[in-house]
Amino acid sequence: MPTSIDVFAKAREHERLEQLKTARELDALPYFRVLEGPTLPVVEMEGERRIMLGSNNYLGLTGDERVKQGALDALHRYGTGITGSRFLNGTLDLHIELEAELADWLGTEAALVFTTGNQANLGALGTILGPSDTVIADSGDHASILDGILLSRAKLRAFRHNRIDRLERTLERAAQDGGGILVVVDGVFSTEGDVAPLAEIADLCARFGARLMVDEAHALGVLGARGAGASELLDVEDRVDLRMATFSKSLASCGGVIAGPADVIEFLRIQSRPFIFTASGVPAAVGAALAAVRICRSEEGRALFARVLDNARYLHAGLSELGFGVVPPTTLPDGTEVITPVVPVLIGDDWKAVFLWKALYDAGVYVNVMIHPAVPPSGALLRSSVMATHDRDTLDRALAAFASAKRLFEAEHGPLTTPS
Repeated sequence: MPTSIDVFAKAREHERLEQLKTARELDALPYFRVLEGPTLPVVEMEGERRIMLGSNNYLGLTGDERVKQGALDALHRYGTGITGSRFLNGTLDLHIELEAELADWLGTEAALVFTTGNQANLGALGTILGPSDTVIADSGDHASILDGILLSRAKLRAFRHNRIDRLERTLERAAQDGGGILVVVDGVFSTEGDVAPLAEIADLCARFGARLMVDEAHALGVLGARGAGASELLDVEDRVDLRMATFSKSLASCGGVIAGPADVIEFLRIQSRPFIFTASGVPAAVGAALAAVRICRSEEGRALFARVLDNARYLHAGLSELGFGVVPPTTLPDGTEVITPVVPVLIGDDWKAVFLWKALYDAGVYVNVMIHPAVPPSGALLRSSVMATHDRDTLDRALAAFASAKRLFEAEHGPLTTPS
């Protein structure tokens, strides 16, 4: 009898084991830290008050009384869960209202709400694409986009992050593949915080007869006069075929949406396996998201969009003045510079990123650590992000903590060099 291979072996022998062991021994593991209260500008985390610079709560609406009331109203009316898929018994009138609001906000014919943003990408890409198609993705696209492509079994062609010349060459190759072509990019890239050059991408898609899908997860409720995302900001809404967004960022909840032509949305409604075979989101999440959308679409929403972008510029400038490497602003075709709420600090080495994170954490500031494979090898960074509800005093205290953490790090570990 042949000796079988233990499928659990990889869990006991993987390359990260020693790193995890060392990080735990040093109390420097940056993941699974326990939050003990709501995600506000200052949070309770592991027994201490810490400035939160690691949340996607861009508009600060998780603490808004109207959003909480939307969740409570839905909880009291529908109970704690729907216990069925949207396809069967899991569609509420709240879903219909939310889909209508989102389609109107995004300026599309229709919208379809999924239980999570991850499933929205899986459900759309895994259903629309097939083995005979080619999908072209930016190397910085979110993991859920890549997972959706794998599910579809379409041919994947990737191009270097935001390089239009590489996209053009990739489209030339894809045109020889013989199937349909879909280009998928993030509107705002979740790790780098930069904005995709959507006008140039849309021009190339039109030239090669490709469809275009934009993931607006980190742009909805942030960019554009209506807050409708990068597609609105760059005036390409009528040239984008599908738009995806999540509720777990600016909309202070959990869920996802695909918006686009009515016939495509109807096809997803009856064919998308991640949609059909997943239980509907809890009513409280749907109620909260609907309340947040309505705030975003009011005059108050415009003020929140402006405030979060102003805070992003302030943090970006402060970190740069302290000598940290930060991603440069995105320059739009009209010369305007955009800094989104995602303000990463470029480090390079994994351990340097972890040790700087630890110094910040001990100084009362929480940020996220991104290491390979979330970023390219030697591309480790600290992903900081701001909310509209951060005030200047809080941001100044955070910057002071960055300054002291940098001094402490360099005293113990030598110069903190950042990639160029």
